[in-house]
Amino acid sequence: MSSRRFMINSGSVRNGFATLDGDLFNHIVRVLRLGTGEPLTLVDDSGREQEGIIDQIDRDWILIRITGTNDIPDAPAATPRITIAQAMPKGDKIDLVLQKCTELGADSFVIFGGMRSVARVSDKNRETKLARWSRIATEAARQSSRKFVPDVSWCASAAEVTGKTAETLRILLWEEETMLKLKNLLSSTPTPDSIMVAIGPEGGFDPSEVDIFKRNGFVPVTLGRNILRTETAAIAATAILTHQFL
Repeated sequence: MSSRRFMINSGSVRNGFATLDGDLFNHIVRVLRLGTGEPLTLVDDSGREQEGIIDQIDRDWILIRITGTNDIPDAPAATPRITIAQAMPKGDKIDLVLQKCTELGADSFVIFGGMRSVARVSDKNRETKLARWSRIATEAARQSSRKFVPDVSWCASAAEVTGKTAETLRILLWEEETMLKLKNLLSSTPTPDSIMVAIGPEGGFDPSEVDIFKRNGFVPVTLGRNILRTETAAIAATAILTHQFL
């Protein structure tokens, strides 16, 4: 019988046992209603996969006895790391971006404050939001049987994003670009080690942001004649990139 998979922090495992609490405890015990003796597969933040059995359930924590470790094959060398730089959208659209792009294969996310972003992230609630976003990415990685959980970080502006950019291929999805299609850029570019795709909020990028991205090596492209919603653009771009380099 196949066991359920859960993403954990590597620090949770000590001396052959894993101690889980918080959201993981609630999900395993109160949602899935798993009991002692049932098998689990634990994948930590380094990609190590470990088999275990529920050994003990307490009031607010659960103890897993590790029974074996599986070797994780290295990712194909030709597969570039994909980072989605998403300007903060309205409502819960960022949840959809994180969930679906994780399922499709994005390796990391940089969420940033666009000049035309309606939704804002204050210094006061930034850590709370980052923790929530990381949980969404973690659950999506677990559901899709990924070996690693994408990293989720925050930048205050486009300038801060570009100041930290180290990706080999830098792509700007821009509704005013009509000539260069993403598929044509990819077909004419050698396989990069890493890719970052920058996507604007509902109102698109401010011209000054486009200048910032261009000055930092981002290539403006179009996904086609139709103007996509910001969350659709992120999902479509991720799907195209993973298909191209799978």
